Amino acid sequence: MTHLPNGNPTHHPAATVPSGPVRHDVALLTEDDLYLFNEGSHFRLYEKLGAHPMAAGDLKGTYFALWAPNARQVSVIGDFNGWNTTAHPLRPRGASGVWEGFIPGVEKGTRYKYRIASRYQGYRVDKADPFALYNEPPSRTASIVWDLEYSWGDQRWMGERRQRNALDAPMAIYELHVGSWMRVLEEGHHRPLTYRELAPRLARHVGQLGFTHVEFLPVMEHPFYGSWGYQVTGYFAPTSRYGTPQDFMYLVDYLHQHGIGVILDWVPSHFPADEHGLAFFDGTHLYEHADPRKGVHPDWTSALFNYGRHEVRAFLTSSALFWLDKYHADGLRMDAIASMLYLDYSRKQGEWVPNQYGGNENIEAIAFLRRLNEAVYTSYPDVQTMAEESTAWPRVSRPPYVGGLGFGLKWDMGWMHDTLEYMAKDPIHRKYHHDKLTFRMLYAFSENFLLPLSHDEVVHGKRSLLEKMPGDTWQKFANLRLLLAYMYGQPGKKLLFMGSEFGQGQEWSHESSLDWDLLDSPFHGGLQHWVADLNRVHREEPALHQRDFDPGGFAWVDCNDVEQSIVTFLRLGHPTSGPVLVACNFAPVPRFHYRVGVPSSGSWREVLNSDAREYGGGGLGNLGGVQAEPVPFHGRPYSLNLALPPLAAVFLKAPALGP
Repeated sequence: MTHLPNGNPTHHPAATVPSGPVRHDVALLTEDDLYLFNEGSHFRLYEKLGAHPMAAGDLKGTYFALWAPNARQVSVIGDFNGWNTTAHPLRPRGASGVWEGFIPGVEKGTRYKYRIASRYQGYRVDKADPFALYNEPPSRTASIVWDLEYSWGDQRWMGERRQRNALDAPMAIYELHVGSWMRVLEEGHHRPLTYRELAPRLARHVGQLGFTHVEFLPVMEHPFYGSWGYQVTGYFAPTSRYGTPQDFMYLVDYLHQHGIGVILDWVPSHFPADEHGLAFFDGTHLYEHADPRKGVHPDWTSALFNYGRHEVRAFLTSSALFWLDKYHADGLRMDAIASMLYLDYSRKQGEWVPNQYGGNENIEAIAFLRRLNEAVYTSYPDVQTMAEESTAWPRVSRPPYVGGLGFGLKWDMGWMHDTLEYMAKDPIHRKYHHDKLTFRMLYAFSENFLLPLSHDEVVHGKRSLLEKMPGDTWQKFANLRLLLAYMYGQPGKKLLFMGSEFGQGQEWSHESSLDWDLLDSPFHGGLQHWVADLNRVHREEPALHQRDFDPGGFAWVDCNDVEQSIVTFLRLGHPTSGPVLVACNFAPVPRFHYRVGVPSSGSWREVLNSDAREYGGGGLGNLGGVQAEPVPFHGRPYSLNLALPPLAAVFLKAPALGP
């Protein structure tokens, strides 16, 4: 095997590795493994199924194991036998549905597939390995025998990450797509960075901006690049577009060693119908429902997992634990949970099948998600699972023992839609939509919410965050700084998609790099400086993160100043840390002598002002701080006389209230 300059492997199909006949006296699977797999309780299947290089006595080779219960015959084909469909047949293991065999001489780096002859209708197909650790770069589809040997250097991070990932810790996530974050010119075209090339560049950027975590759009192998990774065929393999499994480990390891957590986007909701993938695997609908009313996603025409099948649940749970185990991931963001929970999701009357009680709830999917989250937190209590759930399904981020789904966090899609709709309004009309800002606090503590400004909001004609903002160039940047300030002031963890940190003008395109040259502009550079300071103060001030999910951590000062389009509120940490006042002026005119009630005396220090000149603002502020006066206001014993810049937010910190 050789490597291209960008780290992608290429193989020489003519090469043939000498191999012996299949041996059936070598097995990794025990009877207990098979029992647990068939009952859906084996969550480390990646240790037993798939292709495993090993030694059997004096012989070196590879053990293969595949679940294909409705196959009549299964053979391993590949470089080692000239892709001969009969040379290396596997043997079924009792009634388990698993086929297995040890093939001497098959080494790491060998391409292979499974030739499956079904019991039904003479169906034959060549399938990639569902448990492959590594695959050919698309559009080629063979699996590659591989191992996961790697010497990790992130022991310090792993020892500290319980505190880093805790619900009372600051969490500001930088979401990115590996293939389009940054590209380099090579041989006349711009290619994506490899995993190893990405590591130092990303760590430097994220570290300088102060984000606590990165979240990768799905890196699991996917045949169609334009799916952004959301159409997965390799649930146990990072995409080989950017390098080997060890290269991706290096990326995670490098980020950890620089104090940055890694969250992986993971897709348990659907999978593509590509012939080499999971669909119609052994001549039957093995992983998916046979009934298209339950087995086909109406929006993406992809297949839906059959969560009622024990082995499918074990497959998916094993995949989730695999990334936490072998790749040291600090969390999993699970995509499209709403499409799993509702049988009638995006379907018309007559296009769905009710559950046994006549309802639209997918009882099997609910049970799966609860068991999945229990398995994750039992094995890895120092990580977080995150649900992209776009409805009002109750208790998504509550434990199963109180009727919840068991996630650690839930994306607050309602906040995102309401806030972006409000910010897109011409400021003269914002007073008529003030409730878009305030409605969230009626439900803000019903879940452990994460506030996302994600990739979904800057594609498909939705425009970039900057271009959503109204007004001229100055006003657009002022509005965007204000939007980010409002997000960081609100209770909940934060997520921002790449490019938004410096005001990408164009919509995100997976086919090209971010416009990094924009940072030469004072407006764009100033916005990035603002994001860095938001992240710094968010980390430094306990009041801004310590009680994100506690109603006692938030208090409105005034949410009713509709005419002036101003909201003021307090963020409160534990008593030993001072409260932080957040005042947001969503109008394009300054407000002088604006009185705001506060709970304590003393000097309130201005720790952030989005209108500061270093961010591209006009420089209006409060000269570093304001002395609280004994003038009761807003039901509080003291008040501040503030200058509020136009289209801007100011954060002021009080002295500690004491125990």
